[in-house]
Amino acid sequence: MRGPKAKDIPNLISAMRLLAVLPVVYLLVEEQFGWALLIFALAGASDGVDGFLAKHYGWQTPLGGILDPLADKALLISCYLVLGAMGLLPIWLALAVLLRDLVIVSGGVLYHYLVEDVQASPTRLSKLNTVLQILLVVLVIAEAGPMPLPAYVIDLLVWATLSSIVASGVQYVWIWSSMARERGWRRD
Repeated sequence: MRGPKAKDIPNLISAMRLLAVLPVVYLLVEEQFGWALLIFALAGASDGVDGFLAKHYGWQTPLGGILDPLADKALLISCYLVLGAMGLLPIWLALAVLLRDLVIVSGGVLYHYLVEDVQASPTRLSKLNTVLQILLVVLVIAEAGPMPLPAYVIDLLVWATLSSIVASGVQYVWIWSSMARERGWRRD
């Protein structure tokens, strides 16, 4: 059995981010919003660090390609579901976040098995959606705890986030449908 190597560092960081979901959820449920926000922010920063290390040093691995987005989605979706259940976010928004990701993952799996291997690459609209989702979680947690905000800030961001969820979900369906029509069914 070999010990960890430098190229394993990004995967270890992603694994720690995945494990951070549990304390964030616990702290939210216990209404310890300041601590939840701190751990959420540290997890977000760790996403940047592992991405930098993987790309800069060529430490990208197939495991990291799965672990990194899994950790990101687990943290975001968990926060949306908990904040929705607590009434701090509309539950329909939490379900929209979940549904969008299910549509994208299901579409990717279908495309992979029916057409060709998926070369997943986030679109600009998808990146905007991720930024809005993260910003909304941060502001909702901050508003619930350490930093009250005017209600209109959260309301505006809820609608902007919903718009980007719908638009980016539709965009992925459109892109993959168009590519599937162009390339045809897998022959093997």
